[in-house]
Amino acid sequence: MKVEQLYTKCLAQGAYYIQSGNEAAIIDPLRETEPYIALAKENGATIKYIFETHFHADFVSGHIDLAKKTGAQIIFGPNANPSFDHVTAKDGQVFKIGEISVQAIHTPGHTLESTCYLLKDKDGKNEAIFSGDTLFLGDVGRPDLAIKSDLTQEDLAAMLFHSLRDKIMVLEDELTIYPGHGAGSSCGKSLSSETVGTLGEQKKTNYALRADMTEAEFVKEVTDGILPPPSYFAKNAHLNKHGYDDFESVLEKGLSKLSFNEFNKKSSEALILDVRNEEDYKKLSVPNSLFIGLNGTFAMWVGALIEDINQEIILICPEGKEEEAIMRLARVGYDNCVGYLDGTVDAYLKSQNITGQEIKGISAEKLSEIYNESNIVDVRKPGEFDSAHLPKAQHLSLDLIYGKMDQLDKNTEYTIHCGGGYRSVIAISILLNAGFKKLIDVEGGFAAIKKTDLPLEESSCANK
Repeated sequence: MKVEQLYTKCLAQGAYYIQSGNEAAIIDPLRETEPYIALAKENGATIKYIFETHFHADFVSGHIDLAKKTGAQIIFGPNANPSFDHVTAKDGQVFKIGEISVQAIHTPGHTLESTCYLLKDKDGKNEAIFSGDTLFLGDVGRPDLAIKSDLTQEDLAAMLFHSLRDKIMVLEDELTIYPGHGAGSSCGKSLSSETVGTLGEQKKTNYALRADMTEAEFVKEVTDGILPPPSYFAKNAHLNKHGYDDFESVLEKGLSKLSFNEFNKKSSEALILDVRNEEDYKKLSVPNSLFIGLNGTFAMWVGALIEDINQEIILICPEGKEEEAIMRLARVGYDNCVGYLDGTVDAYLKSQNITGQEIKGISAEKLSEIYNESNIVDVRKPGEFDSAHLPKAQHLSLDLIYGKMDQLDKNTEYTIHCGGGYRSVIAISILLNAGFKKLIDVEGGFAAIKKTDLPLEESSCANK
């Protein structure tokens, strides 16, 4: 028996490859299918099943394309009802893969169709559970993504309480847990950075699995402090349920080289997305471009900040990174990339007689010298801000920047920081496009600020 976790840091997502004999299965594949097909070929196996734990909201799964290419059956749990050929597993139904088996365990709560898959060896002994977004390491799935007119997040949380206690916590402590996500995912609140654990460890450390916890306590704690889901979540779930364009056609369309004149012409309608690193963007960028660098959690910020999933996008990429950028856009359903700049930013700006943008940066040490005269904006997430922040900093979480930037004055100079220097440049690119002019980036972000003698303060709710 072979089990391999295929973890993608950009999405904090785990897909899984299972093999016994010459048969294999994939759990929760990403959009691009070639890695799974290549892995099966390398191991002399045929992909028999594609198991989906639920309709994913934070990425577009590769189940449809993978099934077309391999002939594998797509398996969903009860209540799924997708718009394509599939098998709806009954609660407890067993699927054979070579000498081993996988049992579907219906665990509604994160969503109504959420299903975990219990892996058994050739003798029927429980080995591992692929827990999807039902159970993470350190947390459980958020219960607010499948709300309907007759169903609240509290209703779903109550379902999740019983799914965990009646279906999962009764299993062996030594059972390996393979979760759908790790730290950084928006599908939970406080996920561990570890990506593999055991059920026994989680019973001891996961707040949601406390043995003495009542249903009411569980519902309150699981629903407390959930941030609004990114707008693209519902759109991705719809694509996963009803289908999407094949990845190869999306890639072919996006890999169109655009001459300087073609790029300039398309920029009147399309979004200019600059995916270089933040230092290159700060040195010189195209006016009205949005920066989201490939070197960070690219897909998550694309989904959070580009509201229209069908928006035409033209790319400015590091040389040789064009295909990667298109692939990572497609992972979250942004399939309308129509080309990329064929040449450097500097050459393009000169050819069109355009003055480029530069972003001023200062060190954390310099900030400490001018601290009293500075208007500081902290764009980290609420939990980060609550943990520790500069007392005079104005909090404007990047997730909410479009709805909250009216709290800032376009005539005031602002010094902006995040945790390490990536998100602050994203925020500055957005503010520049909105007409702000006097913006300074703190190099190294809060990590560098903590090494200075600047005062730090906790929010009143930080210790609650």
